[in-house]
Amino acid sequence: MEIEKTAIEGAYIIKPKVFSDNRGYFFESYNAEEFRRLGLRTDFVQDNESCSSRGVVRGLHFQKPPFAQAKLLRVVKGSVLDFAVDIRRGSPTYGRYVSVRLDDKQKNMFFISEGFAHGFLTLEDDTVFCYKCTALYNKQSEQGLIWNDKTLNIDWQIDNPILSDKDKLWQDFQSFNSPFDFDKCR
Repeated sequence: MEIEKTAIEGAYIIKPKVFSDNRGYFFESYNAEEFRRLGLRTDFVQDNESCSSRGVVRGLHFQKPPFAQAKLLRVVKGSVLDFAVDIRRGSPTYGRYVSVRLDDKQKNMFFISEGFAHGFLTLEDDTVFCYKCTALYNKQSEQGLIWNDKTLNIDWQIDNPILSDKDKLWQDFQSFNSPFDFDKCR
């Protein structure tokens, strides 16, 4: 596996070694020892999977401490534009986002540390999106930012996505009081 830094510390692209032949392919999507070697904290306790139609936006979600989650994200089928917004107070990149394309052909993964709001846009019908989390889902801890926030100015590359009712109602970044401190998330 290789790790590629993004423009924001704490968000990394993971490139697995994919072995292909006439039967198909094989790769390790997670290896605890390899992730430790790459310097990533990875005590995963929950796996999640979603299937979405083209044009669905899910996010921008996060959980407050002590239920904050680092995530390892990947696409099993289809493709997404994946977004991570730095919401760690005191971070030099606070309020900035990074975006990566994840698909079933390249098989790259995206790792985001605690202190990021996360969301994605599906680019194909029947896109299957999987992610590992370092904390269990906790409904009372769940929060989010409105997907089309003017301050964040995220280039979602879509004007009228399919959204859940919940994702239409999250707070804007201007009124947001982050529960994350940059120095505690590293």
